[in-house]
Amino acid sequence: MYFDRPGKANTERTLRAAAEHGRARELDEIVLATTSGETAYQALEHCPGFKVTAVTYHCGFKTPFDPVMPTDVHRDLTARGVRVVTATHALSGIERGLSKKHPGIYPLLLMADTLKLFGQGTKVAVEVSIMAADAGALSGRDVIAVGGSSKGADTALVLKPAHAAHIFDLKIREIICKPQDF
Repeated sequence: MYFDRPGKANTERTLRAAAEHGRARELDEIVLATTSGETAYQALEHCPGFKVTAVTYHCGFKTPFDPVMPTDVHRDLTARGVRVVTATHALSGIERGLSKKHPGIYPLLLMADTLKLFGQGTKVAVEVSIMAADAGALSGRDVIAVGGSSKGADTALVLKPAHAAHIFDLKIREIICKPQDF
């Protein structure tokens, strides 16, 4: 399925398509990007029966030493059975900091930009699956990975997750949906 444009307006359709496709493939895990928790709450509504892992920005992303996801939202999602992962971006992290001070070509930033050829949501879906794998939140079986372009979700993939140290073992098996124009 292709959306005309990226963005939050596609979130419900993305999650419904992800759940439908996941059930058809007998998958039971969804990993998704969320900052405020809104996409995770929508996943609970539109993806019943799936184990939901919500990945958010690392502490200090906006303000040094402050979490991005509100503490009460984190606590509530966890109480509802969502595994919440707060981690450094797998495809930029330290390299972004290095590139600001020492310009040049950096492999992870190049990889991230290559994934963006398929849209921002594809890069994000891959990235959050790596972050969740490194946090021990995934089983290692194929998962539905959901990402977006700024707010909400507009991309869903079936992928075989991998840890950052084994990034080339990650396999994008299927594209369920994504924006066509981005």
